[in-house]
Amino acid sequence: MSIFELKNVNYLYLNKIPALNGISLSIEEGEQVAILGANGSGKSTLLKLLDGLIFPSSGVVKAFGKILTENILDGDGGDFPQFFRKKVGLIFQNSEAQLFCPTVLDEIKFGPLQLDIPKENINQRVNDVMEMLNIENLKDRAPYTLSGGEKKKVAIASVLSINPDVLLLDEPTNGLDPRTQRWLVELLLELRKSGKTIIIATHDLDIVEEVSERVVVFGEDHRIVANGTPQAIMNDIDLLMRVNLIHEHYHKHKEILHKHRHAHSLEHDHVHV
Repeated sequence: MSIFELKNVNYLYLNKIPALNGISLSIEEGEQVAILGANGSGKSTLLKLLDGLIFPSSGVVKAFGKILTENILDGDGGDFPQFFRKKVGLIFQNSEAQLFCPTVLDEIKFGPLQLDIPKENINQRVNDVMEMLNIENLKDRAPYTLSGGEKKKVAIASVLSINPDVLLLDEPTNGLDPRTQRWLVELLLELRKSGKTIIIATHDLDIVEEVSERVVVFGEDHRIVANGTPQAIMNDIDLLMRVNLIHEHYHKHKEILHKHRHAHSLEHDHVHV
C-alpha cells in the first residue's frame, strides 16, 4: 500500500523561489527511504510537504489515499487530521525548533496530549520512550539547558511518544558527535525492525546503506535525478559528483566511501574507486 503519492509537485517559496520541481514519487508502507541531495536541493521542503506543514504550489500530494490540503488538515477532513497526526511524525533538523515546553517531561507528553490518548496510556508511553532512549535523568531539565545530542534525543522522544507509523527525519546526524550518531543509527535499525516507514533526508553518505533500502536523489535543480538501491546509488560516483554530494577526492575502500582532505597545492586528476 502506498502511504505517500506525489504527482508533478512543484513548490515555490514566496511564490517565486523554486524548491521542488516536477516531483513524482510513491512511498510504500514499511519502506525505509533515504532522500539524498546537496544543501538547498529540496529535501527539507519535501519532508514538510509529507508532514502537511506546507502544501504544493501545484501538483498533488496524497497521504493514505487522501489529498493533503490545508482545508483537509485544518478541520474539513472529519477524523482525518487526528488520524494523520497520529500516523506521521517529523523530527526537524534543528532540534531547538521542535522544543518549547518548560521541561523534558512536558515536551514528551505534549504530542499525546493533543491526540485524546487516555492519560494512563500517555504516562506509560512517556516512561517507555524515556527508558528506550535512556533519558529518564533528563525529565525535569529545561530543554534549553541540554547538549545538542540530548536535545536530539528529546526531540526524537517527543515524536516517538505519539508512536507514529511513519517517521520523517531531516538531516538527523547534523551536529551530533560520533557516539550520538552511532546511537541514532542503531535506534533507526531497531525502528526498522518494528515495521515503521522511515524517510530520512540527508547528505550524510556514511549512514545511507545502513538505514535505507531505497534512495531517491535530488539534483540542485530541485528535481529527482535518480531512484534506486543504496548500493547502486552509492556506487554511481559520477551521479554523486554531479549532484554535488562528493568531489573528486572521495575514495572508496571496502565498499565504503571515505572523504580524504587534500591540500589545495596537490593536484589529483583521477578518482579512486
